[in-house]
Amino acid sequence: MRPLKTGYPHLDSYGEARKSVAYASVDGYCRQLRNARKKILSSTPGSAAMSHANVDAAARDAVRCIEHCMVVVSGEKSVHRCVVTSAQGPEDKSVESQYERALVLSYSCVASAAVDRLLDLIEYTFLREGGCAANLAGGDGTSNSAEKDMDIRSAASAAAAGLRIVDGVRMLGPSLSKLCEISPAGGASSAKGVQGETTIASALCISLHRSTVKNCSKTLENLARSIQLDPLDGTKHRPSDARVATVSSDVVHAIRIVSPFFSAYKSVSKRRSLPWDQEIGEKAADMDTFVRFLVKQLIISLQGKAQNYKNDGPDGTAKGNLFMMNNTFYILELLGPVGGGADATSDDNGENYRISGPWFKSKVTRIFENEKTRYLSHWEILNTHLTAVDDKELNYQNNKDVLSLESGRLLKSRFSGFIEDL
Repeated sequence: MRPLKTGYPHLDSYGEARKSVAYASVDGYCRQLRNARKKILSSTPGSAAMSHANVDAAARDAVRCIEHCMVVVSGEKSVHRCVVTSAQGPEDKSVESQYERALVLSYSCVASAAVDRLLDLIEYTFLREGGCAANLAGGDGTSNSAEKDMDIRSAASAAAAGLRIVDGVRMLGPSLSKLCEISPAGGASSAKGVQGETTIASALCISLHRSTVKNCSKTLENLARSIQLDPLDGTKHRPSDARVATVSSDVVHAIRIVSPFFSAYKSVSKRRSLPWDQEIGEKAADMDTFVRFLVKQLIISLQGKAQNYKNDGPDGTAKGNLFMMNNTFYILELLGPVGGGADATSDDNGENYRISGPWFKSKVTRIFENEKTRYLSHWEILNTHLTAVDDKELNYQNNKDVLSLESGRLLKSRFSGFIEDL
């Protein structure tokens, strides 16, 4: 940052001195929080749950730094009013407006140092913890090496952390911007000098909000993209026994941890055009549209995995149908509306989040029923070999629980055709 030059040496000296103090205060607090977080992580074995806790803790620390920055700027404002503004100004009325401008610039220099360090911290949190430095799709739509590092759960943690930071900036940002304004004449605060130019501090507050919204939108896009890039093959991603796939539980987890931040999401969607919602402003959609897009990507991923079961042998098609049944039933049970009309759209931590929109139950139930019909059709071959056996034709041994040898041979002959088809 360039040295302060207001034309008044005592204001320049004041601005430079207090700028260093303000920057060091915010910087020291940020480092203190980061070191405490590292100490906790170093004493805990690494795991996926701990990774999410680390990203969430980094987002919470970023919000704490916003609060601390407000305290620092508020203190500097009090110092400026007591020491500088009350000092004797020039007696020449012709230069009074120039001196007032110099007072505003000196305070802006001090406040901008604190806000600048805060902006650096939030950018670092998004790049380092939120994975914004990793783009899951290149300009030509192809994935790069980030695909290996950013799985669905990591992308979900980053998206939830980004929304948490947006919430903090949305709630505290206007107050911080107000603290960065000052009126040397003792009247209402103003973010502009006497000639109407915007001060550095107020411009940085605007950049803080814009940067946070931009980076958060990228974490949301990465989450959606990570579902699209989930591999279609491999025992980890496509179970050989057609049970519930990892992608289903990951997407349910993702939806639950981002769902509490519906206000923050609305703040992002109103200002950024997203792939699943091109509208901005008041026409922008809410969290339900984003959840619907994630569910859509999940269904597409599951259908792709189900298709690959055809390569597993003669029963591959049936396993694919069973795979879709298991996964659609799973997400319907965990995300579908609860009975009794007590649909819960969200709670404080999203653990009981339910999709109350009629589209979800209708779409997922329809897929489940269609797959069940296809799966049961594979068992129709049994009906061609099943014939009724009268109880009178069956004889039991003395204990009346075990069939006689002749009755056992009768049943075996009835199943002979089925065994030959196999």
